[in-house]
Amino acid sequence: MPDASAEDTSLSTAFWRRSETRLWFGSAAILALGMAVGGYLLGDGLTRARIADRSVTVRGLAEREVTADLATWALSYSATAPNLSAAQESVARDTAQIQAFFKQLGFPADAVQPTGVNVSSNVTNGIQRFTVRQRMTLRTRDIERAETAVRRQFELVRHGVELESGPGMTYSFTGLNQIKPAMVAEATKDARAAAQQFAKDSGTSVGGIKQATQGYFSISPRDGDSGGWGAGDTPFKKVRVVTTIDFYLR
Repeated sequence: MPDASAEDTSLSTAFWRRSETRLWFGSAAILALGMAVGGYLLGDGLTRARIADRSVTVRGLAEREVTADLATWALSYSATAPNLSAAQESVARDTAQIQAFFKQLGFPADAVQPTGVNVSSNVTNGIQRFTVRQRMTLRTRDIERAETAVRRQFELVRHGVELESGPGMTYSFTGLNQIKPAMVAEATKDARAAAQQFAKDSGTSVGGIKQATQGYFSISPRDGDSGGWGAGDTPFKKVRVVTTIDFYLR
């Protein structure tokens, strides 16, 4: 009678020698190893993701004082007379006085140009009267000379020119694009300083920028006012920008 133990050993050996068996166990071993490695990487990845998700949002400010480089002044004046030609002649005399005023101050002739005219009429107590309204505009980059013109504008009134109330001299700063990069850098530096203080207080450190919003640039009078009646705007400006930045914490 054959030995049962020997037969079992023979069957077991044959089982392990079959290619299907070796392939199945090999695949299972690889799968198990892959699951173990994947589980480790998943856990490590989640940990790193939680760390990477830590951030702080801060704002940075940059301000700079500048001087306007463009001045414009719209002067409106008018004359009223019983007939149109008389009103026109009066306005023409005022126009000549204004041109002479700016010429005396050293402005070139093309710095002052007519920019509008209006003619109207009305009847009062059966008498028709005509009004001619003229507008002349000064445009110059000579800021110092423009300020002189504003200070001496009463000379026009002394010569009979009745200036209508208006916004007065307006000063503009047109060099914003030249200072934008430096101001954005200053605002970013200011924001990072705020983030570093927060990180210090919370026992972390500041990493790179996660997200940034530049905000908008504003230009306003340096001293917070527009100069008062008759003086117009001020040439001294303050440029301001606020950035909002998210920094990673590590």
